[in-house]
Amino acid sequence: MNPDDFVDRFNRLLSWEDRYRYLIQLGGKLEPYPEQFRDEDHLVPGCMSQVWLVSLLDDSDRDTLEFRADSDALIVKGLTALLLMFYSNKTPEEILSTEIEGLFERLNLTQHLSVNRRNGFYSMSRKVKELATEALGSEA
Repeated sequence: MNPDDFVDRFNRLLSWEDRYRYLIQLGGKLEPYPEQFRDEDHLVPGCMSQVWLVSLLDDSDRDTLEFRADSDALIVKGLTALLLMFYSNKTPEEILSTEIEGLFERLNLTQHLSVNRRNGFYSMSRKVKELATEALGSEA
């Protein structure tokens, strides 16, 4: 799903309870997180909840990165799924050129999520871009 389609679908939900439920459902659809990466090295700094994130090369397309993530908090897990929806299966260059910081405003999440959750989302986004930068460096 592209960002505009997601924003349209999300903003059509009338109540914030429905929107939170939708985020939680997104989190429930995440690919299983590999247990071998559930460690300190893969924890995302700057998140109040525990969030683990790992990048993997896509087996079918060695130029794209695939991400797996998990969180111990339901809404954060949904926000993680949202983030991965926009970044997974893209090349490092595409990831680095994708700006989703304005996404919170387009979804009206700035006024409905705590500052800590918002900061955690941005920390996850920075970590994804850091992993993309590392992947570019390993290609050289």
